[in-house]
Amino acid sequence: MRLLIKNVVVVNPDAMGNSPSDILIEDGLIRRVAAGIADADALVVEGGGWLLLPGLIDLHVHLRQPGREDKETIETGSRAAVKGGFTSMVCMPNTDPVLDNAMLIEAVIKEAGRVGLVNIFPAGAITRGRQNQELTDMFELKAAGCLAVTDDGTSVANSRLMRSALEYAAMVGLVVMQHCQDPELSKNGVMNEGEVSTILGLKGDPGISETIILARDIELAGYLKVPAHFQHISLRRSVELIAAAKRQGIKITAEAAPQHFSLTQDEVRSFDTNLKMNPPLRTADDVAAIKAALSDGTIDCIATDHAPHTPEDKEMDFDHAPPGIIGLETAVGLVGTELVQSGHLNWPQVAERMSAAPARILGLKNKGFIREGADADLTLIDPDCTWEARKEEIVSKSKNTPFLGRTLRGRVKLTVRGGKIVYSELP
Repeated sequence: MRLLIKNVVVVNPDAMGNSPSDILIEDGLIRRVAAGIADADALVVEGGGWLLLPGLIDLHVHLRQPGREDKETIETGSRAAVKGGFTSMVCMPNTDPVLDNAMLIEAVIKEAGRVGLVNIFPAGAITRGRQNQELTDMFELKAAGCLAVTDDGTSVANSRLMRSALEYAAMVGLVVMQHCQDPELSKNGVMNEGEVSTILGLKGDPGISETIILARDIELAGYLKVPAHFQHISLRRSVELIAAAKRQGIKITAEAAPQHFSLTQDEVRSFDTNLKMNPPLRTADDVAAIKAALSDGTIDCIATDHAPHTPEDKEMDFDHAPPGIIGLETAVGLVGTELVQSGHLNWPQVAERMSAAPARILGLKNKGFIREGADADLTLIDPDCTWEARKEEIVSKSKNTPFLGRTLRGRVKLTVRGGKIVYSELP
């Protein structure tokens, strides 16, 4: 069966169409991009003149399976992803047990195949058990299907071990994704260290916890001449370090999460545990810097850091509640509201930050653009649709988000993965 999407404005990372086009899809690939395509044997979908982007790719998702299926599963996380317009995602290894061996990686890939909604690429752990003691067998992880490794949730604090990890991963062909947080400096911190944390009587996590690990690993990547990727960047100073490294030709990339360009530490005055993040919410100046860095490309991509937790987990006091929020279903709306509507990004830049750049980082050569012969992973967005984030409409198994009740601009109307419709709000 062929699929024909009619009347859409094609948005590629380098350009946006001036007039509506049609997209003919067959055998999981884009076969034709042109105006006025007719095919009597195809399933025809009317695109409403909306924006068609290459399928969104999320480099940073927690699916909680195995071990915490009460928070999220591969199936529920996949449903949340396609509702949010994501056709591919990288799931983090801080599960129970940790994804640090081929058997577990293969099990995740098998379950993702059974669900059949999203391309899921499990990230393997950098160290066994994420214990910062011994490297995993990265050859084994690569052979099992990993494209990346990370100890996300904690950093690899041992400098010698991190050097070895970067060398090993470069040899194997895996992307190293570092969670930048010095464990001793950030120990017991629950929000950004500063005036607000002092007023609230909450233990602070200082910004230097992020920048010290970031600066160290930039130096390692430059010295070794190998690539490194930095997760959920949250500070102006981090942006400055990344920009300086890129000017020197050091092969690094970075991501930012929607919460770090949408919220500030002042929100924590409510003591709502859905505002507890890792890294924590920072200052308004840091938020402005993250937006500017996404605008000029210093930060390469947007990743949700989707982190589901049960109500029981989040109903604890602020000191003891786990950090993190869900983000797959609100990402497009927050990007449209905070970045596009404000003029920081246009829609081709959104396609670059949310599809093309993640595809390049992962080495997915046939994704991240809309052209004949490319994978038919596509996201249809109504850029002018305003909608309210409501708990009863969330399909993620967990509902922990501070954005409930907020009006957002930009909504996913159709998600196509591998030429098949996996989510639709079309009539």
